[in-house]
Amino acid sequence: MTSILTNTAAIAALSTLRSINTDMETTQSRISSGYEIETAKDNAAYWSIATTMRSDNKALSTVQDALGLGAATSDVAYTALESSIDVVDEIKAKVTAASEPGVDKEKIQKEIDQLQEQLRSVAKSASFSGENWVYHTASAGAGVESIVGSFNRDAQGNVSLTTLDYDTNNSSLIEVDANNDDVTSVGRGLLSSNIEYLDDDGATQTTGFSILTLDVGTEDLTAALKAVDKVLQDMTDAAADVGSITKRIDMQTSFVSDLMDSIETGVGKLVDADMNEESTRLKALQTQQQLGIQALSIANTSSQNILTLFQQ
Repeated sequence: MTSILTNTAAIAALSTLRSINTDMETTQSRISSGYEIETAKDNAAYWSIATTMRSDNKALSTVQDALGLGAATSDVAYTALESSIDVVDEIKAKVTAASEPGVDKEKIQKEIDQLQEQLRSVAKSASFSGENWVYHTASAGAGVESIVGSFNRDAQGNVSLTTLDYDTNNSSLIEVDANNDDVTSVGRGLLSSNIEYLDDDGATQTTGFSILTLDVGTEDLTAALKAVDKVLQDMTDAAADVGSITKRIDMQTSFVSDLMDSIETGVGKLVDADMNEESTRLKALQTQQQLGIQALSIANTSSQNILTLFQQ
């Protein structure tokens, strides 16, 4: 039935055209933004997951910065230890030279004095962003330094941080009191504390000097040589400890970087638009739109043909 009041064909064509235009708007929005799911109304569940994971990735980016700071601090400490080992090795050589008959110990001691000052300079300057793992005051003291290593979220949505801990007591070279004088108690600063070593009988001997106060003119050189060698061993162990934490920081930095990439890829799979698919869909919709306009035009024309029935 054809009616002059209701053009059913035109209504149907208009409804189809309206649906096509809506789909075109959606497709064009995806192409322009690159997202298939850009807002919560597109897909609330996926949008929520993507938003949470993006936030976690920002936190991981901050963790990455913290790891970089920790790596720099440990690198500086390792450099100080390595340099100090070389200097103490020179002191060991001077003590050996002083043991030879007829040697001018006073001149050798002057050289040792300069090496001792070099050790102080190295330890004091081994600071990065206010952190020094080899030089401490008695009031602050050496202690455990925590480096933020990772950001975690469990299945219940609870968040936490993983830290990499390092005890700077293991790498302390010099400890000073409030008056900037060396704390000589055994076991604190490897260079500033009075040295303990094992004698030939395996008994512990405590000296009245440290590496920084050693004087070849007054000390028993046999004991001094053993004491210096003991400090060298302890410093080597300390450098190995710092090297180990540095390696772990490097590994954790690599892991965090890979984790961030994986999260970004996972979020992309949830919300990114397939540009090939959307481009193809847009071309199809453009064709449907043209056909819809043509169908609407035909529908309107068919109703106008009724007028010819009333023409004389």
